[in-house]
Amino acid sequence: MGAFSIALTGLKANAVALNTIGNNLANLNTVAFKGATTEFEDLFYQQLGESGSGNALQSGLGTRVSGTVGDFSQGGLTTTNNATDMALNGDGFFVIQDHGQQQITRAGDFQLAKDGFLTTLDGASVMGFQSTDGVTVGTGGALAPIQLPIGSNQAASTTKNVTLKANLDSSAATGTTFASSVSVYDSLGNTHLASVKFTKTSNTTWNYDIELPSGDISGTPSNNTGTLTFDSAGKLVGPSSNISGITFPGLTNSAADLSFNWSLYDTAGNGVISSSSSASATASTSQDGYASGTYQNFSIDSNGIISAKYSNGRSSVVGQLAIATVSDTQGLTRVGNNAFISSQASGLPSIGVAGAGGRGTVLGNSLEQSNVDIAGEFSRLIVAQRAFEANSKTVTAYDTLTQSAINMIR
Repeated sequence: MGAFSIALTGLKANAVALNTIGNNLANLNTVAFKGATTEFEDLFYQQLGESGSGNALQSGLGTRVSGTVGDFSQGGLTTTNNATDMALNGDGFFVIQDHGQQQITRAGDFQLAKDGFLTTLDGASVMGFQSTDGVTVGTGGALAPIQLPIGSNQAASTTKNVTLKANLDSSAATGTTFASSVSVYDSLGNTHLASVKFTKTSNTTWNYDIELPSGDISGTPSNNTGTLTFDSAGKLVGPSSNISGITFPGLTNSAADLSFNWSLYDTAGNGVISSSSSASATASTSQDGYASGTYQNFSIDSNGIISAKYSNGRSSVVGQLAIATVSDTQGLTRVGNNAFISSQASGLPSIGVAGAGGRGTVLGNSLEQSNVDIAGEFSRLIVAQRAFEANSKTVTAYDTLTQSAINMIR
């Protein structure tokens, strides 16, 4: 009866191989699916005796499945028009949470729930590190589900710093004036046109006077006038630092008093206003205030930092995706829905951020495709089919021999 059992082990093992191949082919179009290969090993051997030369006479008892090896190689990357689609280029997995269980996945076909939470198609939460100030992300704290501020408003921010890059004509006659302007925001998000009037008082000095439209304020401004001094090379030398506390009190629209700093020097300490023998001109102006805005959409960078964008043109950092790696991907347990959980064999996930610690980078508006190679699977399908048929023939042949032996006693 040994031949029957041996052939049955072959049938059973190759049936598993056919199932694996079939599962691979079924998931040709599954986002970020990782294919697998069934591997066999022979069973223990029966010692029948020894040959005349002393060599052992052994009879094998068949085969069995030794394991299923996953192929975790990178799948192809395609671009989509969906902002919630994300892909990992390189090693690592997205971290998700399903009914309290932490899982990892390569599939980034996420969606936004009505409350703004980023989820998988099956409703698992996409996890990451939360921003508390809208600018930076701290990765040292606990993971938090990523939530976009759908329907929220970003409050207005009053102007705190103003920069005006310009040249004042050193060859102009004393008494010559030059005007420039910059729009600033009050505490309610309203704009005011701050005009800056420069008047040449000597070869090396220009007076300045900063004013708001007369109907915008009812109080008397302070620290809004002074003198700029230039050296023989036309470089600004006075004031020697930025001007702080330029204040316009009593705004007629009931906003708080407007007070801002005038940045005369860049971060390297170089003056941004010069005086050379060329026409007076404003190169650029900037300020850091803004009006209120409503949430519009979001973007994600290569490090997985998610930023909400508002109708006022501003953006605010929401959080950063958590990316996990494991020491042995072959030890991961598949739980369906494109997800894996760690095991003792895989080791616990090492969770960090994209682009650090050997983790891949994040691509927005992209998806990773299945890494199943249809040509290779068809080849393996033929081999498994032939192996299954061969073991079937073994059963048929032994059945014929058994029938012949039975007929001998008739």
